[in-house]
Amino acid sequence: MRDRRRSHRPAALLAVVGLAFGAAACGSGSGSAGSDDPNTLEVWTRSDPESALTYKRVFAAFTKKTGIRLDYQPVMNFDQQLQSRASTKDLPDVMINDTALMGSYQAQGLLKPITPASIAGHDEITAKSWSSTVGLDGRHYGIPYSRQAMTLFVRKDWREKLGLPRPKTWQDTLALAKAFATRDPDGDGRKDTYGMVVPGSAQNGYVAWWGASYLWQGGVRIIEPDGPGRYRPAMDSAAAVRTVTWLKDSLFCGDNGVIQPSALTSVTANTTNFQDGNAGMYLTGPYNISTFDKALGKDRFEVLPAPAGPTGSDVLADGENIYFGAKTGKAKQEQALAAFLISPEGQRLAMTGDHQPVVRIPVNSTLNAAEVRDDPRWSVVQQAYEEHSQQFPNAPDWAPIKQDTADSLNAIFTYCGSDVRSGLKELNDTLAGDLKDQDLLK
Repeated sequence: MRDRRRSHRPAALLAVVGLAFGAAACGSGSGSAGSDDPNTLEVWTRSDPESALTYKRVFAAFTKKTGIRLDYQPVMNFDQQLQSRASTKDLPDVMINDTALMGSYQAQGLLKPITPASIAGHDEITAKSWSSTVGLDGRHYGIPYSRQAMTLFVRKDWREKLGLPRPKTWQDTLALAKAFATRDPDGDGRKDTYGMVVPGSAQNGYVAWWGASYLWQGGVRIIEPDGPGRYRPAMDSAAAVRTVTWLKDSLFCGDNGVIQPSALTSVTANTTNFQDGNAGMYLTGPYNISTFDKALGKDRFEVLPAPAGPTGSDVLADGENIYFGAKTGKAKQEQALAAFLISPEGQRLAMTGDHQPVVRIPVNSTLNAAEVRDDPRWSVVQQAYEEHSQQFPNAPDWAPIKQDTADSLNAIFTYCGSDVRSGLKELNDTLAGDLKDQDLLK
């Protein structure tokens, strides 16, 4: 078998320095800002300037309430900077980053285990959200902070102009996409519209991220549990062959215009056809609602539950966790910050304001996203997360698994004459290697 796996040298290096850090964690830090002050926490978030402004408002409210000072650092190239800090055995006290990174960070010895009962308000977070913070050893390594789930954005004005119903199934979605591509829904007399936007590039695993919802709806699992602390690859199943074949034949190798021509090289940053007004559907996250409101106007599009596939309508869920860096000291201050961030007050602040919200679906079960935002569209997102969603498995290091899955799917969708079954068999062998590398293969 050809080994398709990419080199993951940065992660491996981070693992080495992380383990070294774990062995030396009882020593003193090496002088990050605020590290020597027992009443100052160094806090990192993976944030652009817009969302950082929201975090600053949240953190200012925390300091005003508790007197605990924060040295806040919004970081865009988070993992690169974290690697640098881990190499000096001096991690930030608190980090807020993606749920899918927990397994990688925990395996590298970068996180402090957490007892949920030590965080005030822990019982207001659902068991589903807490489950995404459990490592391979059964201990918690994060506190849920924000959650989200995919929904289908549809040009309501186009759909109603063509007299078509809201899509309920995959076949409905395909029929609507073809209509958007061929029946001139914008009325300009030109064939310049596309049915659906797809970020189908293999770069950073985008096509696996976008395609995961279809995999779930087709009854597919990329990997699945195989006993305590063990997993097996599952991408050579009959369900996987059926689902990937449908995606290939219906979207990527189907009628012209069903998806945008650049789909297989598109990432989310350059997949702007929906907001630019020349594509009719986009399966994506709720963080785009405000962007589309500004670009299109909220009356021109609708937020719908994902149409069902052969086995249901589950979509990909993800979000952010609060992580404590693996070093001693400041436990009470860290716990106080986490308690504030998951409290109704902290969650409301993070969901509202003049800048990009940093909490999408609140993890605090006493809050309703639609009520907090006075926007009923958010009830669709919250219901999708609570009732019809699955996350990527959080305990393994998911990065190589997602990337190898994306490489394979992108290749299958690019070469329309390729054999899906053999392509997925090769992917399954590659995933077995990924799991073996992590000592997770039975």
